[in-house]
Amino acid sequence: MTASTHWLATASAQAVLERGGNAFDAVVAGAFVLHVVEPHLNGPGGDMTGIFVTAAEPSKPVVLMGQGPAPAAATREHYLAEGLELVPGAGALAAAVPAAVDAWLILLRDHGTWELGDVLAFAIDYARNGHPILGRVAATIATVANLFTDHWPTSAALWMPEGTPPREGDIIWNEAYALVLDSLVSAATDGATRTERINAARLEWRTGLVAQAAADFVQTPHRHSSGLDHAGVMTIEDFAGFEAGYEAATTFQFRGYTIAKTGPWGQGPALLQTLAILAGFTDEFLDPSTAIGAHTILEAQKLAIADREAYYGDVEVPMDYLLSPEYAAERRTLIEETASLEFRPGTVPGFTPFTPPLRVAYTSPALAAGSGFAGVGEPTVSRSGETRGDTCHIDVVDSVGNMISATPSGGWLQSSPTIPKLGFCLGSRLQMTWLEDGAPSTLRPGKRPRTTLTPTLILKDGKPVVALGSPGGDQQDQWQLLYILRTVIGGYTPQQAIDAPSLHTTSIPGSFFPRTWEPGGAVVEDRLGDDVLVDLEKRGHIITRAGDWALGRLSCVAKNHKTGVISAAANPRGAQGYAAGR
Repeated sequence: MTASTHWLATASAQAVLERGGNAFDAVVAGAFVLHVVEPHLNGPGGDMTGIFVTAAEPSKPVVLMGQGPAPAAATREHYLAEGLELVPGAGALAAAVPAAVDAWLILLRDHGTWELGDVLAFAIDYARNGHPILGRVAATIATVANLFTDHWPTSAALWMPEGTPPREGDIIWNEAYALVLDSLVSAATDGATRTERINAARLEWRTGLVAQAAADFVQTPHRHSSGLDHAGVMTIEDFAGFEAGYEAATTFQFRGYTIAKTGPWGQGPALLQTLAILAGFTDEFLDPSTAIGAHTILEAQKLAIADREAYYGDVEVPMDYLLSPEYAAERRTLIEETASLEFRPGTVPGFTPFTPPLRVAYTSPALAAGSGFAGVGEPTVSRSGETRGDTCHIDVVDSVGNMISATPSGGWLQSSPTIPKLGFCLGSRLQMTWLEDGAPSTLRPGKRPRTTLTPTLILKDGKPVVALGSPGGDQQDQWQLLYILRTVIGGYTPQQAIDAPSLHTTSIPGSFFPRTWEPGGAVVEDRLGDDVLVDLEKRGHIITRAGDWALGRLSCVAKNHKTGVISAAANPRGAQGYAAGR
């Protein structure tokens, strides 16, 4: 079974499974197709995180770590000297070291079975011979058309070859990226073993054409979302010095299920903290479709995400304490009958909580970060290129029990100018770091930014039962939380849980430029019902109605831990996600 945010990625991954490949062969094939068909949501210059189990060790969830660090010259002192108060949301100064491609190659090397050329054939074909452009890709290009024309001519040349933005259904292609993939395949012919061949491709990526072209290109100053022109700081040594890898998952037990997430260098454990707080409530408080349930969930999320801001980063994080029953009980007492309008991190012995700059921004419903636009797959993108977080997702399970959930992102076509020799640009993940000193996520050379990418794996009785995820920036775990509550407690099927009305809080400091928050803000789908929405407003929540089918792009694959029957589900919003299998 395969589920993803684009039907061509699902179809490609499923084709691999049908031809005898395993889940890891399939997910890598689908991921590279996502680079081509959803270029406004991810790219090879970006990052990814995944979480998986193998059939050989089904009770051991493993994190695939594809989040690159800040370059060696990305110091807060340099950025402050450039006249910046925030890391820009677009432009090469926002780029972490690209990590997605190396992560996918490591996964294929260690757990796949196919040769690299066979896996990349799908993406190469779509890049070289073309595919119909999505309406949302065309709309994103149209939004930044003036930026491309006036400041990023290399991007205009690739995405607006006729001088105007493409229209939905136009055939687009990317020969430069096809040649990059060709170079990896060519490198992968050098080696006596499959492992050596894939390592040769990895070395080519980190030290060859890609690294050299990117390092050379960013030396030329270009327009950033700051409104100023800056040069990037990425070097070929930054590329060469980074390798993706594996890490142990962070887990929490909830109602007999094990929920597995990344470490606190990502936002994933905030979902676990939310579950720890909610675990002390009876079922009537945990139904997202009721007023009391929605209120309780929103308030618990605010508390957990405040701790994300205060303590999470690529540093020592007191995760055991933050997930302890005693701490969760203390936090639970803060949930009252009315909505909190405050930023309230908890107190951890031996640690000083960081309070970020709280820039208040109440927005109109149409522009609310994470509302209808970001929910269905079109990122909330400004004319200066910054994007308030959306991405892609893919889940795969095979017949023998390998299972993976993966969220590739970054390197959006609107992130920074296209590098002509490569057909893609660098990412903008460093915008999730602070230039204030003393934060756990302060910009530091060699440190990973605290990513929003947060796939989920769920186990029951030591067996994987669900691989789950969603695009959506700060909303990713909030939407996944609703799925978990509805399936674990409410008895929903996976597709019912994905289809059910969604909601999330914006009463949190945003991870994306310009790093604002909306005290008391909550974005909801209208299908939740007028009675519920009126009740939430009476409780003090500032409601933005997003429309009936607007929030979330969840997908999942599942395996019944008793019968072994596998299934998949995908998001109907936007008519773009797709689940397939047999």
